[in-house]
Amino acid sequence: MVLPLEGVKVIDFTGVQAGPACTQLLAWFGADVLKVERPGVGDVTRSQLRDVPDLDALYFTMLNSNKRSLTLNVKTPEGKKILEQLIRDADVLVENFAPGALDRMGFTWEHIQELNPRLVFGSVKGFSEGSPYADLKVYENVAQCAGGAASTTGFWDGPPTVSAAALGDSNTGMHLAIGILAALLHREKTGKGQKVAVSMQDAVLNLCRVKLRDQERLEHVGYLEEYPQYPNTPFGDAVPRGGNAGGGGQPGWVLKCKGWETDPNAYIYFTIQEQNWPLTCEAIGHPEWKDDPAYSTAKGRQPHIFDIFAEVEKWLADKTKFEAVEILRKYEVPCAPVLSMKEIAYDPALRASGSIVEVDEEKRGKFLTVGSPIKFSSFTPKITGAPLLGEHTGEVLAQLGYSADAIATLRADKVV
Repeated sequence: MVLPLEGVKVIDFTGVQAGPACTQLLAWFGADVLKVERPGVGDVTRSQLRDVPDLDALYFTMLNSNKRSLTLNVKTPEGKKILEQLIRDADVLVENFAPGALDRMGFTWEHIQELNPRLVFGSVKGFSEGSPYADLKVYENVAQCAGGAASTTGFWDGPPTVSAAALGDSNTGMHLAIGILAALLHREKTGKGQKVAVSMQDAVLNLCRVKLRDQERLEHVGYLEEYPQYPNTPFGDAVPRGGNAGGGGQPGWVLKCKGWETDPNAYIYFTIQEQNWPLTCEAIGHPEWKDDPAYSTAKGRQPHIFDIFAEVEKWLADKTKFEAVEILRKYEVPCAPVLSMKEIAYDPALRASGSIVEVDEEKRGKFLTVGSPIKFSSFTPKITGAPLLGEHTGEVLAQLGYSADAIATLRADKVV
């Protein structure tokens, strides 16, 4: 099986989540990803939130599969020399250091271009260059707040809320991977590498485009008819939090099913689709609503949308979330069960598709992780274990021409 990125050499100078998520995707697609880590320490996630003492944490293993690991102290002259050799032979370098950190190491973009004009340089930062917040230290939830997601998430009578989805971290990594692939294609046409930068704020904002759309609409008309606040509550000058509203022209809500009193995830998401309203009425036992002017149009329904949802909940009261979805799907009602992470972990369909995979890790044994969310007709990415700290140091240095004695000396001097 030929993988699309076979032969592409990537220096992974990243840590934590955003950068590693990017380079892991490249590794899944066949790139040779060499993770460069500090001797004796490595990526900080190796030791964060451990579930088994003295083993690399799942935080690390789930973001660094299919890679090799080289330990290297780039603050030493010999370490800098090794990195320069790697750069000359690489296709891609990815970093997510604090602003200016790589420059202070002596590896400015200009110097990297001198070493290898064909190199594609990928960079993750919290904010774009020139932002007034460019010097801020950024984590996942900081990015969600700065990118507009938190202010529009949650309920209108509560504070801004962050999402459990890694909108700031993994999402930024995915955006950077797209940019790097585009830059590699551009290099095929021009012969030149380039710098590709993605900020966490921008990546979150890109996923909030419909909320930016709503901001413009709000400024034009003064209200947002698909939000639960309409028409009974006045709108302010910014897009409000909409609870579990659908965010589009099809109202929806999370509704209780049988067992909700003891199961926090005994719910479904139920959508009222305009063009499917007659079938929806049949499904929930209210066929009279099809022709009632108070219910037959979206405009008519909106003032009492929560009364409709309350009636649907009565219909759901004796049905599990799975039973409810089985019935509703026959009536083409857009809906889904609220799946817990345990249900996700053991979902046979997700395992069969490779979206959830079991991986063998040296020392740890089998563990569960995500597979490629992108499916291809010509190949299936094979997910392998993450590397131990410095596992491939000797191998890499030997490829660069270092003898066994020289490698031993570098290790003794803590260069690698």
